[in-house]
Amino acid sequence: MDEKKTARAEALERRRAAFERHGAAAGERLAAHGLAFCAPPPGAAVSAFLAIGEEIDPLPLMRRLWREDHRVGLPVMVGKGRPLEFRQWTEGEPLDEVKWGIREPVAAAPVIEPDVVLVPLLAFDRAGYRLGYGGGFYDRTLARLRAMKPVVAVGIAYDELGVDAVPHLDYDEPLDWVLTPQGPIKCST
Repeated sequence: MDEKKTARAEALERRRAAFERHGAAAGERLAAHGLAFCAPPPGAAVSAFLAIGEEIDPLPLMRRLWREDHRVGLPVMVGKGRPLEFRQWTEGEPLDEVKWGIREPVAAAPVIEPDVVLVPLLAFDRAGYRLGYGGGFYDRTLARLRAMKPVVAVGIAYDELGVDAVPHLDYDEPLDWVLTPQGPIKCST
């Protein structure tokens, strides 16, 4: 879809500028908000991700989640066209580096089924649609998880990545919330 390709190029430029403007402070501001806004149950399993390049860093938020006794998992790509798997991880545990600089928990790490999914993105709108990298991994993953149980999807982004409307298709899974350094935004899904 050419519309998405153009939107990705524009979003990457906005994200680069936001990263230069905010740096590591953006991740600390995410952590200050926590996830109470989406009311995860005590001990909930939360999937997160490790930042790549100019993505906002969710590690400070993960540290808060660990202190609040949540289990945290990181995504693992198990094959092209397949949903992600999430393996439990705690800071300091070993990671394998795979494609595109992505780091994943080792194969021996326990698999978790998250109650809350933190989702990386390039752009978002208030309807809950997000622009990702184009692989469809999170759309397939959210569809699978939502078929199993209630799951809350929270986009993680710089405020500057908000747009009026994200181009989307029928299979694009919307977010329930977006957490930015300014605070949580409830999506109108």
